[in-house]
Amino acid sequence: MSHTALVEFQCAPGKGAEFLEILLPALADTRAYEGCESIEAYVDQDNPDLVVLWEKWAARENHQAYVAWRTETGLLDVIGPFMAEPPRFIHLASAD
Repeated sequence: MSHTALVEFQCAPGKGAEFLEILLPALADTRAYEGCESIEAYVDQDNPDLVVLWEKWAARENHQAYVAWRTETGLLDVIGPFMAEPPRFIHLASAD
């Protein structure tokens, strides 16, 4: 059964567009990562500094391995200066 993760990135004021310039090209590697079934990026219409990723993974363990890999490769350090707070990871279970 697939695992769904929602990730919220609250960027510092005025930094959302710059953050997306880094994030969007990186999603190609995410889509190629083992277990990634899909990933979509969204921007809050009322808060352009809030970026949300909607992710589907084969298993939660695939997502956890992916986050560890992104940490090891330094991407989280690169995006850090754009963040107002740490990313918020929400792991969802189907209710139906």
